[in-house]
Amino acid sequence: MQNLLPKINLSICIPTYNFGAFIGETLESVISQATDAVEIVVVDGASTDNTQEVVRSFQLNFSRLHYIRLEKKGGIDQDMARAVEYAQGTYCWLFGADDIMAKDAIKLILQEIKSGHDLYLSETTLCRFDLAPIKRYRNLKLSSERTFNLSNTKERHEYFQLALNTQPFFSFCGALIFKREKWIKHPADDAFMGSCWAHAARFFAMLADGLLIKHLPIPLSLKRCDNDSFSDKGIVNRYRISIEGYNKIADTFFGHSSTEAFHMRRVLKQEMPIWRLLNMKSETQKHGNQDMSLLNKLVAMQYADPLLQNRIGLLVYQWMPLLLFDFIYKMARRIKRFLNAR
Repeated sequence: MQNLLPKINLSICIPTYNFGAFIGETLESVISQATDAVEIVVVDGASTDNTQEVVRSFQLNFSRLHYIRLEKKGGIDQDMARAVEYAQGTYCWLFGADDIMAKDAIKLILQEIKSGHDLYLSETTLCRFDLAPIKRYRNLKLSSERTFNLSNTKERHEYFQLALNTQPFFSFCGALIFKREKWIKHPADDAFMGSCWAHAARFFAMLADGLLIKHLPIPLSLKRCDNDSFSDKGIVNRYRISIEGYNKIADTFFGHSSTEAFHMRRVLKQEMPIWRLLNMKSETQKHGNQDMSLLNKLVAMQYADPLLQNRIGLLVYQWMPLLLFDFIYKMARRIKRFLNAR
């Protein structure tokens, strides 16, 4: 009987914790386009809300939805690893429990994975909390499909130079479809467990025996912004997760002064531009937060490369009067709201 069951080509792996209010929409978007070659694996890190009830209700009508509830909360790194471990598909697609699968995304990926690449990097559509689209979030300075062998130094450097944000460095799970066999071959590194980037470190570890990645310039998911579960300890800590995490990845796999490390820091500056840093500094100072010294340390880390623009950025961060910045920031927001309302 086992041999008569359809082969699972794609496993949608969804780690979750207390996302009962959102995971129903996520599952509906996946199930509505799933074929017999697709399964869903939900790993629940011991949610205390109604996540279990919601997922069980979908299991009644979709037998290839597997729900694994862990005994205690272990964190996103553990939950992602467990989801892929339980999966049976040739390929796995890590997916957020509050994001939405784009129309015909599964059909496209089932066709794409026939080419047998190690990893496929898709784009996403950034949305407001209510999933109203904001903009397409591009990964590379490319408008066409392209394959890169990231184990080849020349191709890897070109890939890093083309990066527009950290998604090409495997930050956003919903953009990654990969061979499960390749993932299993490279066990999680304990040094990165708990950092929120264990999955990214795992992909970079694959460079040792070849990593063929295909860039797909197509948004295959809708990402719900303003719902970041990693911000529960404050925005400065959220900033720390990104800065310390990617600096550690860069230092570990390439070296602090490498081309790869330079471009990781470059895109982090684009994701967290100087006006965001000044706003963070202003808010931290207003609330008498003890995070100011940590914020200053992180900014120095991000602007460490000896570039004129970095020196200017640091001077602006250090010397811009916060009262002046607050005034400019409020005026800019009012102008933006006015223009959006027209």
